[in-house]
Amino acid sequence: MTGPVLGDAVGVRFFMPTPQLAPYISTYYLTEVNVPAGQEIEDWLHPEWANLRVFDRDVCSAAIGPDAVRPAGQMIATGPTSHSAHFRMGRCRVWGVGILPLGWLRFLDAPAADFADRYCDPRDGTAFAPFAPLFDGLFATKADPAGEAARLDSFFLDLLNRRDPHEDEGRIRTAHGALIDNQAGSVSDLSERLGISPRSLERLSLRAFGFSPKLLLRRQRFLRSLAQFMLDPTLTWIRTLDWQYVDQAHFVRDFKRFMGMSPSSYALLDHPVLRAAARARAAAAGEAVQALHRP
Repeated sequence: MTGPVLGDAVGVRFFMPTPQLAPYISTYYLTEVNVPAGQEIEDWLHPEWANLRVFDRDVCSAAIGPDAVRPAGQMIATGPTSHSAHFRMGRCRVWGVGILPLGWLRFLDAPAADFADRYCDPRDGTAFAPFAPLFDGLFATKADPAGEAARLDSFFLDLLNRRDPHEDEGRIRTAHGALIDNQAGSVSDLSERLGISPRSLERLSLRAFGFSPKLLLRRQRFLRSLAQFMLDPTLTWIRTLDWQYVDQAHFVRDFKRFMGMSPSSYALLDHPVLRAAARARAAAAGEAVQALHRP
């Protein structure tokens, strides 16, 4: 666990799951927003793997990509994303759970592509329904971060033990490792590492990762560059570029594709949640963003 990292009125803490869950869950994270009643904070979240978030009160509105911001409720399950998520929220405590691709394969009975760039309430009977029981009883009467993290760990460990391993878990582990390894620069590289055809790789990728291998590689390249800026906003964009970028114009095209705005527009925005979360996550888990997390 890390201590709170404050970004103005925002505190973020990260808790690591038990080792048995590490291949399936990246982290548990508690965000505490301490603004006066009636006020909100606003931020833009980068693309990531699937996540579950549970709020102690109904104060969040969100949108993914070009969609209009709308009320999101107190329990939000989000599939893997390839667009920025724009959100606003008032005073609250919210727990998040990062679901890695192997976790999607183990816990959820639907292709990740079916929920890519979407969010919903697990209590509405979607594929996220196994997570719905967490809504009741997560928050103690008195705030208890360690106890709440332990309840999350117990819940997911029980869920893990009740679900049989998927036949493709070995290949997903290999594919995920290759995505994290920034030497894997092409679909043919990934296909060769897994020992399967590009068509089989495409099907596997859509099932567990949510997107085509080509888009995943492009997204990882972009996030490696963005993560450096999140940790040190004083850097110029040219100093954050991943080695796979041909030039800055190439990066700018990717930035607009994934974030819906230019790098300069993004840099001018305040990032009260992401600024605090990036530093806390890097300290606790070694990477500033979830999609670069090594299981």
